[in-house]
Amino acid sequence: MSTHKSLITRSKLERSRNVLKRIERIELLKERGRWSDGDSVFALPMTRTTFKVRRGKKKDEESKPGAGPAAGAPAASAS
Repeated sequence: MSTHKSLITRSKLERSRNVLKRIERIELLKERGRWSDGDSVFALPMTRTTFKVRRGKKKDEESKPGAGPAAGAPAASAS
């Protein structure tokens, strides 16, 4: 039997918000240098809320030392 949606723990329900409050957007714009005092608080420029994390390319298993068909070959060729 599965757990009802309403019984899920609070930590699992917390997610990153995709919409910022106006004051949060202004603070973010100040950090980025796109806001100056006296600017209108209406029609603020759009701000990106989340960023994708770039990961390095995965290495092939063959390029790892000790992997592939060559790993077992030295023991057989020694005799």
